[in-house]
Amino acid sequence: MTGSIISDSAFQATKIALEGLSNRQQAISRNIANADTPGYQAETVSFESVINQALNKTQQLPMQVTNAAHIIPNGQTGTASQLVNRTGGTERADQNNVDINTELADMTDTALRYQTLTTEASKKILLLKAIAAAR
Repeated sequence: MTGSIISDSAFQATKIALEGLSNRQQAISRNIANADTPGYQAETVSFESVINQALNKTQQLPMQVTNAAHIIPNGQTGTASQLVNRTGGTERADQNNVDINTELADMTDTALRYQTLTTEASKKILLLKAIAAAR
């Protein structure tokens, strides 16, 4: 192999997606915890557009520095996910727009996406190990 497995664009996209899904899961947990907090606005994490742009181009993923301790290959720091207020939903009289059904559906979707990505990444690593062992 000419390059590192970590520099593979599919692995880079997977890494960013797993980080984004983890951040989304945390946002969902905060939403559920604050379902009865007056004035709380539901949050979500956006990262899919960054991954799509990166996969459609050959350039590096744009990173936003949120914490100097975050490590990204090539010496960059930051994350491609962005915390945003969820639009839509029914806002109650207390200005809270958390819908527990939406949160539970999003939690299930996020968990399934995370599981799928980790399974596919594991399969690719096993395939590369088998190829390396055959040499």
